[in-house]
Amino acid sequence: MLAALCGTAPLAAQEQLPRKVENVEIVSLDGRPSRLPHFGEKNLMIFYVDPDHPKQGESFTDDLERTRRAQGKNIYGLGVMNLKDAPLVPNGMARNIARKRTESNHAVILADQDRVLSTAWGLGDCNNLFVLLLVSKEGELVYVHKGEMSAEDAEEFYRIVDLYR
Repeated sequence: MLAALCGTAPLAAQEQLPRKVENVEIVSLDGRPSRLPHFGEKNLMIFYVDPDHPKQGESFTDDLERTRRAQGKNIYGLGVMNLKDAPLVPNGMARNIARKRTESNHAVILADQDRVLSTAWGLGDCNNLFVLLLVSKEGELVYVHKGEMSAEDAEEFYRIVDLYR
């Protein structure tokens, strides 16, 4: 069962899944301190994205939105921009782009200006990567995937998220 919950994270992270994580304080798109919404109340599907590589993972997220295969009353999805690893994209510009996107899809997007989330949760290097995380409502990180999602990776994610919907 543990192997099934690991996703395709690097070996060091796989050996540690599932593992307890704490809610972190990052910032909202308007720069105010914010914690991850519904942490401890719902299972969280978090897209931790490097704004330098906004298209990475796009085909997977498009499929996810189209099929709604990860939706459920116990799942809450949100995005977190990894701004520290995008030095060429000004924070204000990244926030404006995210704000425009949230106007159309009503998604929640937060900003991690200093790698707070990746450091606190021991994710390792997330630079230039699309990172998909699943945190149970018990506060356990149960799934990590970094980089593009192959069809096999997507099926593995869907199999795991089905346990938490």
